[in-house]
Amino acid sequence: MGISAFYHDSAACLIKNGEIIAAAQEERFTRKKYDYGFPHHAILYCLKEADISASQIDNVVFYEKPFMKFERLLETYLAFAPKGFTSFTKAIPIWIKDKLFQKTVLIKELKSTLDENINWRERLLFSEHHLSHAASAYYPSPFESAAVLTLDGVGEWTTTSFAIGNGRDLKVVKEIHFPHSLGLLYSAFTYYIGFKVNSGEYKIMGLAPYGKPRYADLIREKLITVSKDGSFMLDMSYFDFATGLTMTNKKFDALFGGRPRVSETELTQREMDLAASVQKVTEDIVLELARGIAKETGERNLCLAGGVALNCVGNGLLLREKIFDKIWIQPAAGDAGGALGAALSTWYLHHNKERIISKQRDNMKGAYLGPEYKDTEIESELAACGAVFKKLSLNELIEEVATALVDEKAIGWMQGRMEFGPRALGGRSIIADPRSPFMQKRLNLKVKYRESFRPFAPSVLREDVSQWFEHNTDSPYMLFVANIIKDKRRSMTSEEDALFGIDKLNVPRSSVPAITHVDYSARIQTVHADTNPRYHAVISKFKDKTDCPIVVNTSFNVRGEPIICSPTDAFKCFMGTEIDMLAIGNFILYKHEQNKELKENYKERYELD
Repeated sequence: MGISAFYHDSAACLIKNGEIIAAAQEERFTRKKYDYGFPHHAILYCLKEADISASQIDNVVFYEKPFMKFERLLETYLAFAPKGFTSFTKAIPIWIKDKLFQKTVLIKELKSTLDENINWRERLLFSEHHLSHAASAYYPSPFESAAVLTLDGVGEWTTTSFAIGNGRDLKVVKEIHFPHSLGLLYSAFTYYIGFKVNSGEYKIMGLAPYGKPRYADLIREKLITVSKDGSFMLDMSYFDFATGLTMTNKKFDALFGGRPRVSETELTQREMDLAASVQKVTEDIVLELARGIAKETGERNLCLAGGVALNCVGNGLLLREKIFDKIWIQPAAGDAGGALGAALSTWYLHHNKERIISKQRDNMKGAYLGPEYKDTEIESELAACGAVFKKLSLNELIEEVATALVDEKAIGWMQGRMEFGPRALGGRSIIADPRSPFMQKRLNLKVKYRESFRPFAPSVLREDVSQWFEHNTDSPYMLFVANIIKDKRRSMTSEEDALFGIDKLNVPRSSVPAITHVDYSARIQTVHADTNPRYHAVISKFKDKTDCPIVVNTSFNVRGEPIICSPTDAFKCFMGTEIDMLAIGNFILYKHEQNKELKENYKERYELD
């Protein structure tokens, strides 16, 4: 069993003989977004899914080494002393109280969650943070050998690493150490543009196409020095994250002409240009790193993990540059995936087991690794919620959902096992008609309650992807961005071309405007009949009715809330938003048939939140 915890996005994963049996993030059970606590609920779910007792767990593996992290903290403060004393006085008591003795804490939590009579000290192991990332990317991949690139904020010391995987062996070859971090550079701009660090980075990626990279040269000139092989160093005189309480400082403010934007205030063209600039610099550096690795290793396959690997715009560019023949990215690329990597690295490197390579696309099972609910469980939960529902046959369900899509309804879609990782992939999704010119704005403002500039992703039948997008490889995890093909685009008038920033938002750019970003791009999920037959069936039925093999797919949640897990979670979100229909298992719920008083109560609760 692999565990990640105590920073953000805690998770647990269970593997048996190298096969991934179950994996889930703790936030889905506790309903606390990015929950960093010990993953009690995720662990118990994994045992239930595997139908085993705690005594059958051979090893529990934590995804990083706390003592190495503490060493980095102390050495960093000493290197920058006397600067950072205020931050030091806040951080050290927490470390001494909770984190320095994390092994003891882990054993205590395992005893309270599983079985206090088991000697967990004998079974507990620790992986290194970036080895966990690398293992999560390489071992489930379909490659016999590959180069592995990991990029994030920081692990113990490492911020960037490249490793070589061959058969069951995986060796880290090179590392870049804190404070020099591409992830933290991106997070610094996340903070400066007024979004929350460790959660708002994807908003920067979504905002970037509204701007121009006017500051990219300035960033490369002043903030970061990049070598020919892509390795880099930050000029720390502009940053405060090493020892301070903020990401940037007054020198950074002066460089970019003002203080950080206050959260929730109006976004200006300046913020959009800053987002475009840091996105461009990030893309360029990732490409340079990839070229350097390809040249040094001669490998033709690349695996990616770490938080920066969730930058699907950069991933799409990397794919199109053809530096490597094939690229595979861990869908749970952030810290949650570290739990999986910790378990896999122990199985193959510590226990020296033979690696079995999948004959399918990979060994992730479509990332559908979370809980699934039987019809009896769904019916019981819905009844307890006071829901009005009816049960249909599978064919009836597919027909009703596809018809509702054609009628431009927003549909909550909860089917099969929950996804592992940050993306909804047709297990816990809100789906809609991509042809509607109003759907993007409606879903953002009336369903998701989030910023209007945020784009939506298309789920497209794998067999039809190249007829709609400049892309013809698998993308089951929504980790590559590609452009709409030219004959599906709508030509802009001179007046529309002259628009700036958010004014571009409401101009339809293709025959599927709800999923087409302002630069004609889309974050693609290819849907495969073997991993998600129901989702494939409903999109196929929609295609039969419209000749369009695409639906809008966004995660089944509202802003600030984790993706739903249970039927109760789904019903609450359905009732508190303007979702029109809910499909759970073989059950259908229509908003207009629900109790009016119940609707008002749930809606008021969401609006207060």
